[in-house]
Formats: sequence, structure tokens, C-alpha cells
Amino acid sequence: MKALVLTRYNQLDYLDVPEPQLGEGDVLVEVKACGICGSDVHGLDGSSGRRIPPIIMGHEAAGVVARVGDRVSGYAVGDRVTFDSTVSCGNCHYCRQGRINLCDRRRVLGVSCREFRCDGAYAERVAVPQRILYRLPDNLSFERAALVEPVSVAVHAVGRMPVRLNDTAVVIGTGMIGLLVVQALRLCGCGKIFAVDLDDRKLELACRLGAAEGLSPAETGVAETIRRWTAGRGADLVLEVVGLPATVELALDCCRKGGSIGLIGNLSPQVPLPLQAAVTRELTLFGSCASAGEYPACLEMIAGGAINVDAVTSAIAPLAEGAAWFERLGRGGDPLMKVILQPRPSDVV
Repeated sequence: MKALVLTRYNQLDYLDVPEPQLGEGDVLVEVKACGICGSDVHGLDGSSGRRIPPIIMGHEAAGVVARVGDRVSGYAVGDRVTFDSTVSCGNCHYCRQGRINLCDRRRVLGVSCREFRCDGAYAERVAVPQRILYRLPDNLSFERAALVEPVSVAVHAVGRMPVRLNDTAVVIGTGMIGLLVVQALRLCGCGKIFAVDLDDRKLELACRLGAAEGLSPAETGVAETIRRWTAGRGADLVLEVVGLPATVELALDCCRKGGSIGLIGNLSPQVPLPLQAAVTRELTLFGSCASAGEYPACLEMIAGGAINVDAVTSAIAPLAEGAAWFERLGRGGDPLMKVILQPRPSDVV
């Protein structure tokens, strides 16, 4: 089969590779669409330590069941499916609680690091355990379904927060996940959502998707503006979707006393924490990692139009052209959000 392989750092090759081995509890999926995740772009040069070559990356995908293992039940060849990016063990303390994102033996499709290596979905076929498989609604295209993974990340993060009707929220960072967070907050009933970014185009899109105001730190005092809109208090909720020292500090500055901050971005492994502000203002910090069972709800929301994924999809291209699209995404400058790769062309609904 054909696959896009990271053969060495900064080198992607479209190659013939062996078909994945199928375990008794596994399902072989013929991939119809797979999104390029920012973590793959960042992992290309080796700086993340999570894409050690050789590896087939890719974890945002949907397709059709091509073959099932001997112990698989409930799925048949031809079923339209997607799958979680997290390969959880199903048996540890956290899995038994339904917190599969915290699995003690957690692996991630398309990731290779010191602990594990797990080929992903930039390929014609990928093998995944039945337990991470989900059926697609009949009216949902493969291309839209491939975005359920980032949608679930945003929905999980918002679900971690104590959102109350008519709350004021701030989303810092309006890349792919940030724009989906804006939509999830709107669905939860937030009264006013502020989007913060340095890119005016992203801020404009955030306002189209539910934000009331777009604020650029280069043009305005963000925290001061938030306080003016909230009678001097600050926002009830702040979701930080970047993960840099300056943006984490800004998140604390924007939050009211007794408010909540969701930490989603992690570009920097460590950031300074204004400890006195967090303590004396009784701020609550919520870390958020991946998702934990939100796929079915997210698939229905995408299929029903409650979450708009078309607005964040920039291009659909053949897998064979994947290296060129990675180069464009890594270079920056283009107004690109999500690029979806197709091993074989399909009709887009």
C-alpha cells in the first residue's frame, strides 16, 4: 500500500509500505480522509521528540472497514467509521473510570517516541483496536468526519470548565482548536466570548463562528478591555490555547477573582506561574488533554451543523502531495487552517 512516511527529520516520502498487521481485536480501515495536525507539523523537525523516524504520522481520519480481526464483533466490511487518536488499554484504573485520555499505557496513532511507536493514518490503510472505533452518521462525509478528533479536543476542554449560562469567556489563540473552542463555548450558552490573537484573519473568522469581539494584543490592552466589558471584574472563564509564557500570563490577567482558566496549549513544556495572583484571587486551573468519550456527541454535532468544520478547512488534497502541504504549513504565511489528505479521491458531501 502507499503511505506518506517521515523517513528522516524534515523528509516526507510517498512510498510503498507493507500493509499493517491485524490483531485478533483489530479492524483494518481503508482511509478516506486524514487531516494534517499541527502536532505533526511541529514534530517534523524532531523538536517535539514525538515523531522519531521512520514513522507514518496522522491521527485525524475516517474511512471504511476493509477487514476485521477474528475476535471483532459488531463491525463488518464496508462500515463507515472513524477512530480515536488515543489507543487506550481499556483495563487500567483510568480506563475503567472512562478517562481513557489518562490511560497508564496510552499510545497515540502516528506517534513514535522512546516509549512506543504507533503508525498512523497517512496511508491507504491503518489497523486500530475495535474499542476505539466509532460509526459515522449516514449524512456525514469522510472529510468532515476526519475533523472529529480536533472537535473532541475542544469539546473536552470546554466540558472540563464550570460553564454557566451567560458567562463571559475569553479564548486566547484562535488557531484550529481555538476556533472550535469558540463554537463549543457558544453551544454551552456563554453570553459573550472574546477571541484573542495576533492574526486579524483568524479573529475575523472567530467572530463569524460565535465570538462577540476579536482582540489583538498588538493593538489593544486585552485585559483592560475585558475588564471594561465586565464592570471591572474580568472574565468568568479563560481558555488558553497557545501554551507560551506570555499567553498564560495574559490568561491570568483576564480572569476575574474566583474564575476558571483552562490550559489547552502546550507549545512550551514549562511556563512561569504568577503564583500570588492565582492564590490570592482564588483562580482554578484546569488542564485538558485530548478527549475522553466525546466522539459520538461530536460526530452528531458536526453532522447536524452545530459545529462548523467547513469554515476551518482550507484544502483537500491527494496524499501523494502531502509533503508539499506540510512544507506550506510549516513555512507559514499562507492563510491555511486545516488541510485534509485523501489516499484516494472521494466525493465530498
